Amino acid sequence: MVMVILLWPQGNYDKFALNGAMDTTGGATMEVGTVTRSAIQDCPSSQGLEEVGGKVLECQVTYVMPESGGAEIQLEIPPEMLQSRDARAGDSIRYLDLSAVDTTSGSPYVFVDFVRTLPMALLAIAYGVVVVLVAGWRGTRAMIGLIGGIAFMIVFMVPALLEGGNPVVVGLTGSTAIMFVALYFAHGLNAKTSTALLGTLFGLAVTAGMVLWLTDAAALTGANDESAITLSTVAPQISLPGLLICGVLVGGMGVLNDVTITQSATVWELAESTPKSSARELFFRGMRIGRDHIASTVYTIAFAYAGAALPVLAIAALSNQSFGVTLGSGAMAEEVIRILIGSIGLVLAIPVTTAIAVMVVKATGTGGAHGKRSLQRVGSDA
Repeated sequence: MVMVILLWPQGNYDKFALNGAMDTTGGATMEVGTVTRSAIQDCPSSQGLEEVGGKVLECQVTYVMPESGGAEIQLEIPPEMLQSRDARAGDSIRYLDLSAVDTTSGSPYVFVDFVRTLPMALLAIAYGVVVVLVAGWRGTRAMIGLIGGIAFMIVFMVPALLEGGNPVVVGLTGSTAIMFVALYFAHGLNAKTSTALLGTLFGLAVTAGMVLWLTDAAALTGANDESAITLSTVAPQISLPGLLICGVLVGGMGVLNDVTITQSATVWELAESTPKSSARELFFRGMRIGRDHIASTVYTIAFAYAGAALPVLAIAALSNQSFGVTLGSGAMAEEVIRILIGSIGLVLAIPVTTAIAVMVVKATGTGGAHGKRSLQRVGSDA
C-alpha cells in the first residue's frame, strides 16, 4: 500500500485524442460510420490517374453513412481483410477522414478497422453469467475482483508507466496490490489464501529477475508491433523494453494465481482427509498433484500461443528459413521468452507454495475437527 501511494501517478504526461495520434497534417479526424452497401467499381484512390497517364483500377467500394451526419462516403477496405468476410450492410466501421486536409489526389477516407464493441460486450456478459451460475457467490466475487484489477491497471499502472516510472517497480507493486485484493476478496481472509499469496509473490520475484536478465541478454526491444512504435512516437519517455517487462509480470500474475491457490487448497484438503500425516508425507502427496498441474498448465500456455501464432508458423513453413530463425525473430522471440519465463516461475512456485502450505497447516493444527469446522465455514461462504 505504501508503494502504491508513493508511485501513484500525478497525470504529468501529455494526453491526446485518438485522432490526434494519427493526425500528421493537422486536419485528420477519426470517424465512425455504418455500411449501407458495396459495389465493384472504379477505385476512389485511383481516380485522377488518367490525367497523368495512369490507369483507373476497379475494386470493391464500400458505401458508409457517417454517424456524425452528412452524405454517404466511398471507402476502400484492403482486399486481404475482405477475403474471409465482406463488409455487410449494418456493419460499423471506423475510418480516418482526411477531407479537411489539402490533398491533390487519392481518396480522402482511409479504412481503419471494424467496430466490434457490441459482440465483445455480449461475449463479456455471457462469460460473467456463466461464471456466476457455475461458481456461485465465489464466482461473483472473482468477477468483481477481475473488474477491479483491470480498473486498477488503467488508473495506476498505465499512467505510472506513461510518467516514466520504473517498469519493474511499477509492475511488481501493481501485481502485488491486485493479487492481494483479488485473492482475499475471492477466497476469503484465511491462512490458505495467505499461503497462495506468498507463493504467487515468490513466482513474481523469480519472473522479474529472469525477465530483467533476458531483456538485455536476448536484446528484446519491445518495438515489434504497430502499437509499440506509435507509443514510442507519442510518449518517448516510455521504455519499450520496460513496458515488455511489466507486461510479462502482469501476464505471469494470472497464471501464478491459478496454480498457487489450487496447490494451497490441495494441501488443506489432504490435511483434512488425513490429519495424522507427517509434514513430509503431506508435501510429497501435494507435489504429486502439483506435478500434474504443472504439466497441464505448461502445455496449455504453450499451445494457446501456438494457436494464436499459426499465421507466423505458416509463413515459416512457406519460406526457406529454418524454424529456429523464425522463433528467434522479433515479436515471436518475445512471446517464446515470455512463455518460458512465465513457465519457470510457475514451476518453481508449485513446490514453494506446497512447502509453505504444509508448514502453515502443521503450525496451526489444521485437520480433524478443527479443519472440518474451517471447511464448513468456507462452504457456507461459497
